[in-house]
Amino acid sequence: MDKIIRDVCAAGLFQERPTIYFYPENCVSSPDNLTVLKTREKNVVNLDIGAFRARETILKDGCADTVYNSQELRSLTPYRCTYGYDILVYVGYALFVHSFSEQRIITALARQNVFISQRQIGFLGRKFITYLAIAHQESRQQLKAAMSLRGGYILHLDGTCEGDSPHLFTGIDGIAEIVLDNIKLPSEKAELIVPFLQKIKQQYGDPIALVHDMGSGILSAVKTVFEDIPDFICHFHFLRDIGKDLFEKEYTQIRNRLKKHKIRALLRRKIKALEKIAGNDTEAEDQLMPVIDQGHIDPEFINKMPAMAAYTAIHWIFDTSAQMEGYGFPFDCSHMLFYQRLKVVHDLVNLIADSRCDNIRNKPFLKLWQPLTRVMEDQQLKKAARQMEEKVKVFNKLRKALSIAVPKCKKGLNDDGEEADIKTIEEKVITFRQTVVTDETLSQQDDYKKMIRQIDKYWLKLFADPIKVNTPRGPVSIQPQRTNNILERFFRDLKRSHRKKSGTVSLTRTLRSILADTPLVKNLDNPDYMEIILNGSSTLEERFAKIDSRMVMEKLKQEEKKCVRISPEMKKLIRFPDFTEQLTTLLMAQQN
Repeated sequence: MDKIIRDVCAAGLFQERPTIYFYPENCVSSPDNLTVLKTREKNVVNLDIGAFRARETILKDGCADTVYNSQELRSLTPYRCTYGYDILVYVGYALFVHSFSEQRIITALARQNVFISQRQIGFLGRKFITYLAIAHQESRQQLKAAMSLRGGYILHLDGTCEGDSPHLFTGIDGIAEIVLDNIKLPSEKAELIVPFLQKIKQQYGDPIALVHDMGSGILSAVKTVFEDIPDFICHFHFLRDIGKDLFEKEYTQIRNRLKKHKIRALLRRKIKALEKIAGNDTEAEDQLMPVIDQGHIDPEFINKMPAMAAYTAIHWIFDTSAQMEGYGFPFDCSHMLFYQRLKVVHDLVNLIADSRCDNIRNKPFLKLWQPLTRVMEDQQLKKAARQMEEKVKVFNKLRKALSIAVPKCKKGLNDDGEEADIKTIEEKVITFRQTVVTDETLSQQDDYKKMIRQIDKYWLKLFADPIKVNTPRGPVSIQPQRTNNILERFFRDLKRSHRKKSGTVSLTRTLRSILADTPLVKNLDNPDYMEIILNGSSTLEERFAKIDSRMVMEKLKQEEKKCVRISPEMKKLIRFPDFTEQLTTLLMAQQN
């Protein structure tokens, strides 16, 4: 295309859209046999030029009955579409890789002389996912061959949902960390998961192993489809279920009792009241930091000290996140931490009250005594906290034995477990189990009996020896990952991305409308994957141009039908005037 025209268009110097002519480039027929079949025009928008009018001349070979189109135009924009492949890919990356909002994309494109609506951004995003899904589907054999060179693939399975949204269920290769396939299911029942697993098996063959959580639906479906394949439980999910079963009852009681006392609201009101004496957070830091750091007390500050101490102590009570480890419950127990911090401050108030300090001067701090004492004297709360503290100690020993999500590690879902030999881990868990079953107190309690039964039930699925496989390059040993956290991280990133774009906390609507193949965008940052799906093309735009756009539109229509709760035909029927009366008449006629 003429560079001068491109530069002038990009500079916005045309008052009207320019017209660019396109002709068939590779006509193998004799010029004597070619005639102009027709000339047609379409509006095109791409990043290089902006908006222009494309006039295409279509030729026909009368002898061979062959029609020739302009391949250059086809490489710029899909058939019967306005926006070019470069804009399609730009929007796709902006939405799904960079998590830009629609408005930010509109503004960025406008700077490049491309003007687009929010609705068109959403449609191009869905088209991008559909093109990517078709490219992925067409590359299955190459993906399978690449996995074979590595010795096969380890299938990690997991799903996510929110509220009453469908379950977005994903299968990923744990070795290459490539998303293989996705599906949206109404629930994680075995009969719904089985066809999905059968599809993966048909496309990629049997995995060398599977890793997943302890959901009954997944366990049953895996046993049905991959009966003789080594099957392992994610250590992180296993620990999480053990902890929930062990002390969720006590934790719920602690949360409910704290809520009954309304202690959080009361302390927040005290913070507001103390601000009038102590000042704001900046003043608190400026005045208290030298005292805490160097032990130096400004004489002018002594009178404000009690109010400032109470003010910062309440802030400290609320700051439970400082002790959190990023794993979620039952590893992080914010309500328990809140109660423990209340107890620490209560003990400190009692210490000051019982000392020979000037209680009149310390009155602002001592005013915390009464509300905190009401909480500390709650016998139900005290008992639940004591029982939970004991159970957490035992649970933490199991965390250390499994060498994953260990206390004070703070890796969160980035924790794939400590570097440790699987046999060593197994021996540590054996020791832990023996300690519990031989303890006269623990071994008699139902909660600990249940924990031991759970360990015994999944023992063979917890400890995987390296799997020896043959590859074209010779035999290799592959150690399955001990966790399913690659999928946990992936779903967390997916949710964060959509929250960032939409600004909303709830993802129920997003998960209901999102295309099932959206998780494939995770593969875009994998160079090996990109080389496979590009299949000789230099860019994703060039690869998409080789896909029949009619396939894309047909797939989009199918996806839209899945998302629509009520079909247009049904909506028309139920909105018919006097629908209920007509329905009654029809049913009565059936009885006669």
